[in-house]
Amino acid sequence: MRSLNHLSIKSKLIVMLLAVSSCSILVTAYLGYRSGQLNLTNRVFSQLTSVRASKAYQIESYFKNIQNHTQTLSEDPSVVAAMQEFAAAYHQLQSAEVPNSFDKKIAAYYHNEFLPRLAKVEEGSPILQSYTPKATASRYLQYHYIADNPNLVGKKHLLNTAPDNSEYSRLHAHYHPIFRKIIEKFGYYDMFLIDPQGTIVYTVFKETDFASNLDSGPYKDSNLARLSNLVKESKEKDFSQVVDFAAYAPSYGAPAAFIAAPIFKQSELIGVLAFQLPVDEINNVMTGNRNWESDGLGKTGESYLVGRDSLMRSVSRFLVQDPKGYMEALRSLGVKETDINRINQYKTSILQQHVRTRAVEESLAGQQGTRIIQDYRGIPVLSSYAPLQIDGLDWVILSEMDLSEAYAPIYSFQHQILVYATLLMLLVTLLAMAMAYLFVKPINQLIDSARKVAAGELTAIVPLEAEDEFGDLAKSFNAMVRSLRTQTNLVEEKNRENEQLLLSVFPAAIAKRLKRGEKDIAEDVSNVAVLFSELTGFSKLSASLTAYEIVAILNDLVTAFDEATERYGMEKIKTIGDSYLAVCGLSVPYLDHDKRAIDFALEMLTIIRRFNHERDFQLNIRIGINSGDVVAGIVGRNKFIYDVWGDTINVANALRSVCPPGSILVAQTIHHRLQDLYEFEAMGEMLANGKTKLNAWRLKSTQLTVQAEGLGIS
Repeated sequence: MRSLNHLSIKSKLIVMLLAVSSCSILVTAYLGYRSGQLNLTNRVFSQLTSVRASKAYQIESYFKNIQNHTQTLSEDPSVVAAMQEFAAAYHQLQSAEVPNSFDKKIAAYYHNEFLPRLAKVEEGSPILQSYTPKATASRYLQYHYIADNPNLVGKKHLLNTAPDNSEYSRLHAHYHPIFRKIIEKFGYYDMFLIDPQGTIVYTVFKETDFASNLDSGPYKDSNLARLSNLVKESKEKDFSQVVDFAAYAPSYGAPAAFIAAPIFKQSELIGVLAFQLPVDEINNVMTGNRNWESDGLGKTGESYLVGRDSLMRSVSRFLVQDPKGYMEALRSLGVKETDINRINQYKTSILQQHVRTRAVEESLAGQQGTRIIQDYRGIPVLSSYAPLQIDGLDWVILSEMDLSEAYAPIYSFQHQILVYATLLMLLVTLLAMAMAYLFVKPINQLIDSARKVAAGELTAIVPLEAEDEFGDLAKSFNAMVRSLRTQTNLVEEKNRENEQLLLSVFPAAIAKRLKRGEKDIAEDVSNVAVLFSELTGFSKLSASLTAYEIVAILNDLVTAFDEATERYGMEKIKTIGDSYLAVCGLSVPYLDHDKRAIDFALEMLTIIRRFNHERDFQLNIRIGINSGDVVAGIVGRNKFIYDVWGDTINVANALRSVCPPGSILVAQTIHHRLQDLYEFEAMGEMLANGKTKLNAWRLKSTQLTVQAEGLGIS
């Protein structure tokens, strides 16, 4: 990944704009989300608390009403009379005859109906003898009203009287329809009349607890037995007591709660009136008759009761609505299969479902409040909890809703925020790109102009009229370009002057090499023609002229010679006073370099004659020409010259020194090559510098005359 330093200004600007806008969008979205979440949480908690308070009031009112109703009925004369009469009739039956067939049928009922149902929910196998009645009256009554009752199990209460013509059956025929209507009208599960000795002398529903003794019988350890003893021991009028739910064997182990009040005749305790509380009524209150959504609990909310043992005292909504899913949730939490089977058997979670949550702990400790917890299914919920104020019951009430449902609006809002934030980010990206383009446009113009200037286009001016820093930068850049153009023009002019100077001093090829930076230039050159000339009569002429005139005359002659060198392919090496040295074939090889040298020499004679003719001078020139190998190079460091050396140069110089004025002397190599083109006359051996012997040939005068006549010079 490239570092930020490698990004362009445009990219950096886009990144900065996106970073700032993204942070702003994210912070705003987060604050909006948090604010919405808190508001929604508070709203849901308020709603749950309202439902919880309403349900708590209903359930507390319900228990208060049944306490008042129980107290009122316990004082009703008909109930008092029924208690006395049923107790007396029961004791009369103690002397009744109970045939063996009665006991067999009772045992058959227990064996075929009661014990198999009880075994489904009890661990181990229930023993028949532990549940069958022992007292004569109990056996008699259970035979006629349970075992021999033609109604099915659960419908035994429909029998108004047994066909035994006993006093008990007469009383039963009188009171039973009245009491049955009471439990049906007020929603009780069952009604009990218990004498002071603990015998249940009458029930409406006729389960196996009918005619049993709560002090010594099979149900002496039941919660009904404890309640009966508690009421008898209180010895108070206007007293009622509720006992919490517990598994009740006569109801096949189903959860049962009871309320009881003492029955007094004047100041004498003659018995106890008890009602088995209807589980359905409590569930109807807590579930709103299964209209959870109408109660404001949505699709996953519920209100339920929990006791001191952390077990439910009302049914779970999820068991009612989705039993299969509820069971699977319990299995996933590791609940024992036996507990799950009991829930299936009783179709209720009362006394079966443990609720060990933080909300239950705090409410059992007397606190009320709201918090987000993991409920008994292991699912996050919003919970509102509080203890209930019911005499004799240590219960708490909770109203809860799944977090997923409660936060559904905030999740939808979160989704909308993500969508809108994404769209806004795209819009910001486009705006950032547009703004970055506009921002860096002047910079790009400057960059383009700078590249053009770097490529040599010194006419690249930035057309930027902004009044900001970019405008100032553009003005400075344009001023720099103009200054650079002026400086470049001056440099080019100086370069042209220097180049011209180099070309005037050195051969073109050498000048190019010097421009390229070469310093040590030296080379051996073969087959070149060397011309060495010297003016004669110039010293005599100098005596009668000023220095300015002398230099001007010499300059005119040298200039004429230089112009001629270009036509003949000669390269001037140097001038020494009135001497002139030129070479042919040095930089550019020629096959006819010897001929070019002679033609140039003839041209020099012509120039002198024309010059004399035009200015009336008496100048002349002598020329020596040789051909061969030379050494050429630059000499000097600070003040350097280009020069040639070698015997070829020396011979040409010697020929010049012995050449008669107005003549051209050539070496033997020149004569040998060009004798077919030019006429030469042998000069024999000539002594140069008093010691060097040379074989020289002079170009015949006929050649010189032809050259002069061709130019119109006599």
